[in-house]
Amino acid sequence: MKPPIVQIIGPGKAGQSFFQALSSSGWEMKTPLGRGDSLSNATQGVDLVLIATPDRAIPDVVRQLPKTKSVIAHIAGSRGLSSLNPHKRIGLIHPLVSLPNPQIGKERLTNNAWFAINGDPFMQKIVDILGGTSFCLNDQDRALYHATACIASNHLVVLLEQVRRLADQLNIPFEAFLNLSQGSLDSISELNPKEALTGPVTRKDEETLKAHLESLPEKELALYKSMVEEAKRLSTQDNHQE
Repeated sequence: MKPPIVQIIGPGKAGQSFFQALSSSGWEMKTPLGRGDSLSNATQGVDLVLIATPDRAIPDVVRQLPKTKSVIAHIAGSRGLSSLNPHKRIGLIHPLVSLPNPQIGKERLTNNAWFAINGDPFMQKIVDILGGTSFCLNDQDRALYHATACIASNHLVVLLEQVRRLADQLNIPFEAFLNLSQGSLDSISELNPKEALTGPVTRKDEETLKAHLESLPEKELALYKSMVEEAKRLSTQDNHQE
C-alpha cells in the first residue's frame, strides 16, 4: 500500500519533530512550508495537511488553504475542530509530550506517546504509525485539557528552575536534585500522589517548615508557600477524594 503523503505547515520545533517522526515511520513528507511561503498549492497531491504553527496563526493558515479533499488538521492543544472550518475533512492531534527540539521530539513522538485526537479517522492512523496511544477530546474540554498539560510540563519546569537557583546558591550540582525529582516521579507512577508524598508536611513538622521559610530568599517564598499549602491539602485528603 502506498504510504500517505503529508504536507506540514510550520517548520518550527513541533513541525520538524512530526516531520522526522512520520518520515522515519515510512510516510512521504513534503518539505515543510513556513512564514512567507505560498499555501495555494499546499493541498495539492497530499493526503494530509498538518498545521504546526503557533496557535494564533492557525486561522490565517486555514483561510489561505484552498478547498480540498485532503484532511486538514492541527496539533494545537488549546484549539478545537472549529478553528479548521469551513474545510470538510478536519482533525486535531495533540501530542502529550514536550518537543524541545526536532531530534528529541522525534524520539518522544515514537516512544509510546499519548495523543489527544478528534475529527477525521486519519488522526488515529497517525497515532498507530507512531506506535502511540490516543484518547478523544471534545472542543469544550480543550482549555481545561491544555491547562492540565501546562501544569504537568511547564509548571514542573518552573519548580525545577527554582531548585536550580537554590542549588547554585548552595554550590551543589543541579543533577543531584534532578535525581531526587526523578525518584519522586517514579514513586507517583508506582503509587499515587498522596502515597508518594514525603517530607516535613507529611510528618507535620512545623518547626522544620518554619526553618525553611527563614532560610529561603525573599523572592523564593511565594512559590514555596503555595506548594506547602497544596502539600498540606494533599496529605490530609481522603485517598478516594477527587
